[in-house]
Amino acid sequence: MLDELEFRNVAEAALNSLMQHLIAREEDEAGFEVEEQGGALQVLFEEPPGKFVITPNTPVRQIWISALSTSFKLDWDGAASAFVLRAPVSI
Repeated sequence: MLDELEFRNVAEAALNSLMQHLIAREEDEAGFEVEEQGGALQVLFEEPPGKFVITPNTPVRQIWISALSTSFKLDWDGAASAFVLRAPVSI
């Protein structure tokens, strides 16, 4: 598991990369607007109206994505050097 400083560094880099990618698409008139607010990204959609909020959650070392009535929790995968959505575990 990443320590707090490592998590903050990789989460900040991941969110900055995502923001730059979204800003480039936003300029192509993709039907959404991206804003950074206090370390979180907000993606505001025009049609249908909606909002995704993407935030680092340092205590659990995850990036959380809240989208409408659904949320996703991304974990750091050191082998992939990326945040990933883990598949649910079946018992």
